[in-house]
This record gives sequence, C-alpha cells and structure tokens, in this order.
Amino acid sequence: MWANLIGIVLGALALGYWLGGRIADRRPEPRLLGFIVLAAAFCVAAIPFAAKPFLDFTVEGLDTASAGAVVGSFLAVLLLCAPAVVLLGMVSPFAIRLAVSSIATAGAVAGRLYALSTAGSLLGVFLPALVLIPAVGTQRTFLVVAALLAASSCFLLGSRYLAVAALLAALLVVPPGAIKAEQGLIHEETSFHQYIGVVERSDGRRLLHLNEGVAVHSVWRPDSVLTGGVWDAFLALPPLLGRPLERVAILGNAGGTTARALGVYYPDAEIDGVELDPAVSRVGRRYFGMDDNPRLTVHDADARPFLRATDERYDLIVVDAYRQPYVPFYLATREFFRLVRDHLRPGGIVALNVAAVPDDARLVRSVGGTLAVELPQVLAWPALRFNTIVLGLTEPLSVTELTRRLSEGPADLASIRALLARDVRSVEPAGRPWTDDRAPVEWLTDRMIVSYAAEGGRLEEDYLPTRPSP
Repeated sequence: MWANLIGIVLGALALGYWLGGRIADRRPEPRLLGFIVLAAAFCVAAIPFAAKPFLDFTVEGLDTASAGAVVGSFLAVLLLCAPAVVLLGMVSPFAIRLAVSSIATAGAVAGRLYALSTAGSLLGVFLPALVLIPAVGTQRTFLVVAALLAASSCFLLGSRYLAVAALLAALLVVPPGAIKAEQGLIHEETSFHQYIGVVERSDGRRLLHLNEGVAVHSVWRPDSVLTGGVWDAFLALPPLLGRPLERVAILGNAGGTTARALGVYYPDAEIDGVELDPAVSRVGRRYFGMDDNPRLTVHDADARPFLRATDERYDLIVVDAYRQPYVPFYLATREFFRLVRDHLRPGGIVALNVAAVPDDARLVRSVGGTLAVELPQVLAWPALRFNTIVLGLTEPLSVTELTRRLSEGPADLASIRALLARDVRSVEPAGRPWTDDRAPVEWLTDRMIVSYAAEGGRLEEDYLPTRPSP
C-alpha cells in the first residue's frame, strides 16, 4: 500500500516538474503560475467527494473477496490524487524560472525555494497527522488544504480571487458522510492509527471494524460471551496446560472479546491486554463490555515493545494482532518468537490467529514453521475456514496426553475442545525461517488472496459449534 502510494506521488511529481519547466520557459507569467496553484486547489477539494464511490466499491470488493475490484478501485483512489500532485509539482520549476533574474544568483534562488518547499513538506507531514485529521477529520483536512492553496494563489492573481478561497472554505460546513457507511453503524472515528467503526446488528450483536472492512476484530453479545467466532477457540486452550490458568497476555486485545470470555470461564486468571491504539481500547470499554473482567489490565502499547519491556512470564500468550489477512512482519519472525518463548512459563503455550483460505496453507506453514524453529512443538488447528490457530508449546505433548487434557475443562466448551483434538496437526520447522531481515509476508499473502479470488472464492461466515442462538 505504501509502495503504491509513494510510487503514484513520485511519478506525478516527476511529470509535474517536467511540465512546469517546459511551460515556464514558454510563458514565464506570474498569473499563469497563480492559475496552476488555483487549479490544484480545486483538485484537492474534489478528492474527498470524488473518492467516496470508489471507496464504497473497494469495501464491496473486499467483502466479496474480489481481487479485481479491490486493486482497481484502490488504484482509482490513488489516481484521484495524481492531478493535484502534477499541478503542485509544476510550481517549483515555474517559481525558480520567475525568481531567477541573473545566472549569478540562480543557485541562491533555487536553494531558497527548495528550502521553503521542504519546510512546507514538513508542515504537511505533521500538521494533518497530528492536528487536523484528529481534530476535524479527513474530509475537512482536504478542504483546509484546498482553501490555503487557493488563498496563496491570490498573491499572483489579485485579491479578488480571495472569493474563490472563501468558496472552498465554505465547503467546510458540508457534513462528512460516513467513511464506510453501513446499516447499524453506531460509532465511527478516525484515530491516530486507523478508522474505527462499530456496527450493531438486529440481533443485538456489536461488531468492531478497523480500516479495511473485511475482518471483524471484536464481537459483543448482550446475552453471552461466546461469539461463534475465532475468539471462542482460545477458550479451548487452557486445559492443554495441565494446570490452572494463572497469567495470560493477549497481544492484540482490540475490544476485549477474548479477555471478557476468559474472565467468565477462567475467572482466577490475571490478563494483560495489549492494544496498540488507545482509541480502540476506549471503544472496547464503551461498546464491548471490556470492563466486565476486573482481572483485565489494558496496556496501550505495541506488542513486541511491550514484551521487551515487561518482566512477566505467562502461561498463555495469545497473538491476535494480525490484521486479517495481513500479518505484521515483525510479529512473525524468529526474533519475535524467541521473545515470546522467553516470556512463557515452563509448559506455557503461545497461540497465533493466522488467516488462511481453504486448501492454501502457505501462510500457516511459513508462520508455523518459523515458530517451530524456536519452540519444540508446534501445532496447527484449522478452527474456521479462514482462521487457523497455530500453537507453540514449550513442552511437547504426545497425542494421548493432548487428548486426555482436552477431555477436561468447562462443559459447554467440550465441543470446541473435541474439534481441536480431532483436527490439530503438527508443523515442521521451516528450512528458511522468517527473520527481521527477511519476512515476505505481504508477497505471500497477496498471492494467497489473488489465487483464491481468481478461483471464484468468496468470504462466508463460519461458526464454531458454541455459537449462541440469536
């Protein structure tokens, strides 16, 4: 995503520099430069309005696993930005051409303009990200920038064009539409990290969506902590310890679905819930009952730095920080798994929620095979069609002992434990494990998604047998 974004911007800037230099030599007129800046202002103002149908199409494509829709609409959104960037790229060579009056001062003039340009770029990096987007949202940030551009053109076009800047500024009163409109949307916001949306279904369920719209990151039901989703699978794991569950770390706590359920079935366990985005934690407390478990301590931190900083050791570490279907590379390498191993108690277990598609285990093999280099036994359990739980054990268990331990535990979770005992498979160590230096996560995941979509695959809901009745 970042490669595409940076590539589009650099390509558009290169074209703008070339065009700006040619036009400036032919018509070195200040008013022409003013009209170029004014045109850029209109292009910037149009982006948030023109982009919405493409974004809607993107979400629809993601919901149906249509790779063509996703790629096409994503590039379309980027290309919406290209005209504005081309026009803005024309400004630098044009301004240099106008400002240079003598070859003897050309270097000084160019240096001053490039210094000013870079200072503006720094302001453009920090002001939207740290001030404007959190304060007024994405749409109004575009409009503020457009109004400022239009106002700056008035230095070349005259004060009467301030009316145009005022017109663009007036668009700030237009209420932003829902970023990803969806029936039942009860909360949405843009945090420093991502878009956050909460949807309430007709049966009372609440779903947490982050950014891409294809995965649900937390579920809350008014009458049960069981969801029928992948979070229930983690409840089947504590009996594998062969002792009471005392200490748990959930890396990727989100809205606290797993922590809430653990508090019901294993009420004596102390839980550290680690969530990168404080805004998600606030949403979890407000909409997902995260405060229902008094033994849950929420840490607003990134998973790997949290483990480096803590001295705690855990019976169970749940890694649910993978933004399905993509895995942050630094949470899937030998170095990370070695860190996890060092924070597990003897006999402890790490459980990873890894995305998968039917009949394609490439990602599971790569992540599990890397984990198997650091832990003596690794198992893969295809709990759902699109979710595989990869288990790393610090002390290996025979099939007989694993089955015996899974025969114990909360009675209403017996059906999940039976699935685990029946379907779990061993994972062999990887011949070339992923490291911090080389972890081709995106490349492998993109191939997996495109292959599945090309075969006509679609995302469908799948449930564990404990799914409560609506």
